[in-house]
Amino acid sequence: MGNYSGEASQDEALYGRIGRRLVPFLFLCYVVAYLDRVNVGFAKLQMQADLALSDTVYGLGAGIFFLGYFLFELPSNLLLARVGARRWIARIMVSWGLVSAATMFATGPASFYLLRFLLGVAEAGFFPGIILYLTYWYPERRRARIVALFMSGVAVAGVLGGPLSGWIMKAFAGAGGLHGWQWLFLLEALPAIVLGLWTLVYLDDGPAAARWLSASDQAAVLAALAADGGRREHMPLLAVLSSARVWLLALIYFLFVMGLYGVSFWLPQLIRNTGVSDVFEIGLLTAIPYGVAALAMIVAARHSDRTGERRWHAALAAFAGAAGLLASVHYGQHTMLAMAALSLATAGILSTFPIFWSLPTAMLGGTAAAAGIAMINSIGNLAGFLSPYLVGAIKDATASTANGMLMLALSLLLGGVLVLLSTTASGEMR
Repeated sequence: MGNYSGEASQDEALYGRIGRRLVPFLFLCYVVAYLDRVNVGFAKLQMQADLALSDTVYGLGAGIFFLGYFLFELPSNLLLARVGARRWIARIMVSWGLVSAATMFATGPASFYLLRFLLGVAEAGFFPGIILYLTYWYPERRRARIVALFMSGVAVAGVLGGPLSGWIMKAFAGAGGLHGWQWLFLLEALPAIVLGLWTLVYLDDGPAAARWLSASDQAAVLAALAADGGRREHMPLLAVLSSARVWLLALIYFLFVMGLYGVSFWLPQLIRNTGVSDVFEIGLLTAIPYGVAALAMIVAARHSDRTGERRWHAALAAFAGAAGLLASVHYGQHTMLAMAALSLATAGILSTFPIFWSLPTAMLGGTAAAAGIAMINSIGNLAGFLSPYLVGAIKDATASTANGMLMLALSLLLGGVLVLLSTTASGEMR
């Protein structure tokens, strides 16, 4: 018993050291990635009038990012597996930083569409690449909480990004002859370029290349991963692309992403609809739902790892997200009640993701993991194109965002039901 406790203690110490080395850095990279992806939601508050963009045009431009993302996601992840995580993640970050900064030069719908599309091309492969990279270090039983810590970057980007974006747009408006939204794109792109260059120095391609681990520690990590590998499939690429299980997971992810980006790209507008007009105050208020979500997703993922249960955790989170969206419609004219509802919605939606990603990473290994993760993420993220566009089109047609929020709630409900009906706790399809 004493020997077992000693081994367990050593194991925890090892993964604690790995976590302290990798998670803060990857988390910071994801904060920057998500901020550069969705800061267009804040820019909208000023650039829409400056560029004469309708809500439909804005929604299409916000979402067209995901068409470029979709087209280049799978090849990007396969290249990461081939050339190594360190160099490929660095390339992704520097290129998306440059394109994000260039969005300050948008002059109308056409250039707005082009730059958003190119941003998707540049960033394609980052998120699934990190998910794949974490499978190089962590066995399945530890993965949900690590993915939750990494993905809490979405929530923290909301907490920090809202006030920061509002402040930049207000404080820099007119400086150097530029609008506040132009400064927003420029200043928030610079960290991506800096972190991308630092990635070349800081990251290792895997445990075997990590000089900060001893030979015995490297062997322990690789042994834990090898034990997982016996339960995962190493399918040929064509088999992955035609797998009914992978397609079903992609559909479920699509439905969850509908909710995520519907809220992400429209949250500032939803808060404005309650009667708040100052952009800095709107930025501060957006921090509240994301702050609640950061805590909720870590708690949910830790509980899921501790119990080993995945599907009910993911489904209940999706149902909570749907309930929050429905309540936000009902209380849309009352700022405090609407903020409570949007906090529930954001917490529920974000809590689905780290638990969801435990399913394909437990099921697939090797090249199948690189291809399967990228395929699920790229197809799922097409909802990032469709969701903001539909919300914008519905708003233009009905002069209200309420019906758009109802659509997103139905998507989350269906995704939760499919998780319960179609997946076992271990990630295998019935």
